[in-house]
Amino acid sequence: NPGIGSIIYSDDFSDESIWDTAISDQGNAALSRNRLTLAVQPGVYLASMNREAVLGDFYAEVTARPSLCRGDDSYGIIIRSTGNSFYRFTLNCNSMVSAERIKSSVRLLMLPPTPSGDAPRGAPGEVKIGVWAVGNEMRLFLNGRYQFSIIDPSSPVGAFGVFTHGAEDTSASVTFSDLDVYDVNYIPPTRTPEP
Repeated sequence: NPGIGSIIYSDDFSDESIWDTAISDQGNAALSRNRLTLAVQPGVYLASMNREAVLGDFYAEVTARPSLCRGDDSYGIIIRSTGNSFYRFTLNCNSMVSAERIKSSVRLLMLPPTPSGDAPRGAPGEVKIGVWAVGNEMRLFLNGRYQFSIIDPSSPVGAFGVFTHGAEDTSASVTFSDLDVYDVNYIPPTRTPEP
């Protein structure tokens, strides 16, 4: 994760007006005690977007704590969201990580579920999720350790958010806290042209 500079945005999850919150029979997104909790019923996907952080090149870290999470239940972060197009970095409760692009409601798997020793298995757990995004390259870090990178030029700038998905037959609940976004000054190396 080269080129990381100073913090350009920080959120302690104390201001309800910054995040999308909701309460329904399907699930709820609520801020309390400097944490955003996303709790969902089986089969429900729930996202909460930050209304202030519209980012291009950046490195962001947020702490996630699954408290109800098993099997293929999942959670993670959304970056470069514009309308109904975004990138989603996913951790599931079987210690797998993956990445996908959603564009006009069409899902494209960028990296299939891959085992990671840094993704918590079930609950309770805690993990610091980091994403380094510069130009068309995006890299996932868990607890400061590199996991994988994807390259895709579709959406260079957009909003930041978090999500939880209940895939099993019980509820899923994950809390998020301590969001820090850093400036990144990095120019990828260019290939030397061959004669």
